[in-house]
Amino acid sequence: MALARWKDLCVDAGDAARTARFWGPVLGLGAETQDDGDVVLRGDRPERTVWITPVPETKSAKNRVHLDLVLPSYAPLIEAGAHVLEDHETSRYRWTVLGDPDGNELCVFPGDRDEPTALVVDAQDEVGAAAWWAEVLDARPTEGPDGRLRWLADVPGLPWDVWKFVAVRDRKAVKNRWHWDVVCPDADALVAHGATVLREPDDEVDWHVLSDPEGNEFCAFLPADRAT
Repeated sequence: MALARWKDLCVDAGDAARTARFWGPVLGLGAETQDDGDVVLRGDRPERTVWITPVPETKSAKNRVHLDLVLPSYAPLIEAGAHVLEDHETSRYRWTVLGDPDGNELCVFPGDRDEPTALVVDAQDEVGAAAWWAEVLDARPTEGPDGRLRWLADVPGLPWDVWKFVAVRDRKAVKNRWHWDVVCPDADALVAHGATVLREPDDEVDWHVLSDPEGNEFCAFLPADRAT
């Protein structure tokens, strides 16, 4: 039984409006500017929502959370303000790492959806991280190209095909500029499962800020029918 369900994606940005102008067309989402300066990108269902929040701090490290996209060409992204960071090619795959106008990495695989779009998260224990989130979200662990169970399929509500966990050696050192939110009826159950409480609901926020065993921040909201 799932402990939580995917809710939406959140992005910190030095210039929220500029970042929204880039990602809205890329993801096929419409933009709405909020009174507090946040920009929300909305799609055809609530889970296809991206919140972009202006922050004063600049990006200081490689993002540990990014998106993999499959596109016929990345040229339109360059025209929209992205820039090429690296090209990669293996015996099975070819992809390009781009930086968006705020410097956030994304990977573009050439094709017409022959490869899955994905939410990608760096992890020191990628198999363990995948197993942890599979239990939280009642998703199905599946093999990555290396045969290890580090991908998640059938993630309820996830607006991308799969959720990938990728091995890295470096430890998480700064707050993630990209994170995700979940809907959860019982934050204590997530804590019992291994999450860490970073902030409890208070006069400013009515949700829990938690981190998973890898240190990735995420926010847990009560279901709408239980929110006060």
